[in-house]
Amino acid sequence: MEQPKPENIDQYIANFPAETQKLLQQIRETIHKAVPTAKEVISYGMPAFKQHTVLVYFAGYAKHIGFYPTGSGIEAFKNEFADYKWSKGAIQFPLDKPLPLELITRITKFKAEHDLEKTKKKKA
Repeated sequence: MEQPKPENIDQYIANFPAETQKLLQQIRETIHKAVPTAKEVISYGMPAFKQHTVLVYFAGYAKHIGFYPTGSGIEAFKNEFADYKWSKGAIQFPLDKPLPLELITRITKFKAEHDLEKTKKKKA
């Protein structure tokens, strides 16, 4: 039977094994510290953090954590992804390696600044 769609990030994280839960919680806390004003949402069935638009998404899988800073976040930091599988919208962090929390912080802050600039331009 398929899991019901989570209504919040706590419910989402609770569906994973304990070790994966710890990693998902680490990413969640790291994003919170990077952009304290961002709101937690579930979007496309994944945890996400939103300012005016969604900044970043993350998700748990059997062998990795997916981090989704969308195209602009990937493009700006792609030279730092040598140790990871990545595509134009996602990075995979293996479950058996420490999470690059400092990199996640920088990408999230970059996305937040980008979001604010776009919003200012729309209002102008």
